Amino acid sequence: MSLEAINIVPVKIMFVVADNMQSQKGFTLIELILYVGISSFILLVTFLFASQILEARVKAQAIAEVEQQGDWVVQTITQAIKNSKSPINSPTINGTASLLSLTMADTAKNPTDFSLSNGAIIIGEANGVALSLTNSNVVVSGLSFQNLSRTGTAGNIKFSFVVSYNNQGQLRYEFNYSKTFYGSSSVRY
Repeated sequence: MSLEAINIVPVKIMFVVADNMQSQKGFTLIELILYVGISSFILLVTFLFASQILEARVKAQAIAEVEQQGDWVVQTITQAIKNSKSPINSPTINGTASLLSLTMADTAKNPTDFSLSNGAIIIGEANGVALSLTNSNVVVSGLSFQNLSRTGTAGNIKFSFVVSYNNQGQLRYEFNYSKTFYGSSSVRY
């Protein structure tokens, strides 16, 4: 075989490959449907993932708000009971009430009252203006104080209440969260 015959074969193959490439200028219908289907699936998965992340974020915000508000109220009531003096005005010994009225050593704060009003726990000091301990993002219910004191002792109060996230007319289940808080404290003086 001569040298010229060897050079011709590769050139012919190159032209054949080039001719086949030139005849395929676009996508076939099956390829187009396949690409659209894969793209749609990827977009759907991305959308579902993003919506799950958003729902989890909203739920976490509702839980954090309920936890913060409930803990704040427990700490405030516990501290007020510790700073009060005997006797406890309400509830009476071995009694239960929705109002806690404490006798305070500081006359500017005497008496200090805790109660429930329009879904918020309020505090009133020295018969002054009552202030809300909770904000409008939560609703409080089931406020109960129990006087566990014995006659002749300084006093011991047990309390509980339920804090729920205020869904504000929305029907989104992510906002549905409630927690019952418990606390107790003894009078120091």
